[in-house]
Amino acid sequence: MRLTPAGLATAVAGGAGLVLVVGAVLVSMLLAVAITGASVAVCAVVMRSLLNGRLHR
Repeated sequence: MRLTPAGLATAVAGGAGLVLVVGAVLVSMLLAVAITGASVAVCAVVMRSLLNGRLHR
């Protein structure tokens, strides 16, 4: 199979586009996990504070 220069340029552009799309999806998933973890941690601290305040009264 021989590629013409135009075909090679198209293949390179398609590969680069695919890498960018997959990278964006993975970064957004990582960011979603980080935000979820942070919000769960904040909720845990608030709940602990509320429960400790109720037990000490």
